[in-house]
Amino acid sequence: MVDYAVLNTGRKMPLIGLGTWKSESGKVKEAVQYALEAGYRHIDCAAVYGNEAEIGEALQEKLGPDKGVKREEVFVTSKLWNTLHHPEDVEPALLKTLGALKLDYLDLYLIHWPHAFQRGDTFFPKSEDGTLLYDHIDYKETWRAMEKLVEKGLVRAIGLSNFNSRQIDDVITIATIKPAVLQVECHPYLAQTELLAHCRARGLVMTAYSPLGSPDRAWKHPDEPVLLEEPFVKKLAEKYGKSPAQVILRWQVQRGVVTIPKSVTESRILQNIQVFDFTLADEEMQAMGSMNKNWRYIVPMITVDGKSVPRDAGHPHYPFNEPY
Repeated sequence: MVDYAVLNTGRKMPLIGLGTWKSESGKVKEAVQYALEAGYRHIDCAAVYGNEAEIGEALQEKLGPDKGVKREEVFVTSKLWNTLHHPEDVEPALLKTLGALKLDYLDLYLIHWPHAFQRGDTFFPKSEDGTLLYDHIDYKETWRAMEKLVEKGLVRAIGLSNFNSRQIDDVITIATIKPAVLQVECHPYLAQTELLAHCRARGLVMTAYSPLGSPDRAWKHPDEPVLLEEPFVKKLAEKYGKSPAQVILRWQVQRGVVTIPKSVTESRILQNIQVFDFTLADEEMQAMGSMNKNWRYIVPMITVDGKSVPRDAGHPHYPFNEPY
């Protein structure tokens, strides 16, 4: 039922996983349990989502030799947050995540963003005037600490999230263990074609977050395009007897991109994995890719002098100041 991407470590990563960003506590445990029952074998987590303990309860109840799903059958990802980029903070951060998830190891651990925030226990450290406090540590130092986690058997693979092409290459120049995955926002309006080719050439698998355009975000623009309302997507959905969401997810998996749609609704969780029983024609794949507008939904914004501007754009490691 589930198809896989193969990582540069030789391990398989299921092409569809359950995303858990913005999954409210009280709902995420049931969502993870239902997903595992529905055939999902890939769960995407992060410390900053604030729900790893609840996901851990679900995993504890569902995984085990006598519970129908073995630990080694499920691919679990988590991410190192921006306040923990100093090398000595990396292993403690991972151990905290493992404790919350009730696991002995992760299948994949990602550096969540290339730019760091000031060290400490607060996810978003701020000065008195409300501006974020940054740290300028080089992510290459963080990467070396990530490699040690693989050597210790605490994680099976390591990777990057929200890094641009130059930053990926920068990490590769010093890496003894190469990044296996790049996770970025990706959907037909942000097709990431150049970045995908860049990753392929370097042996990285791409994972798409917000693959449906993240319709439940807090900071929507009233005039932004709505991916699920796109006429061509709706036309294909009608043709194949699928939903617009399933067409979009099919486009991603058909081009080998791992995709992690988030839902806490059982019917949608099930629908999102039912994308392996139809195939888009080549010209339909191309047409989907040509809908690209380089439209990024997920950019943390702040208001400065009445204008909305990217919050972290002044940081030297901010990834989105470059084309890809």
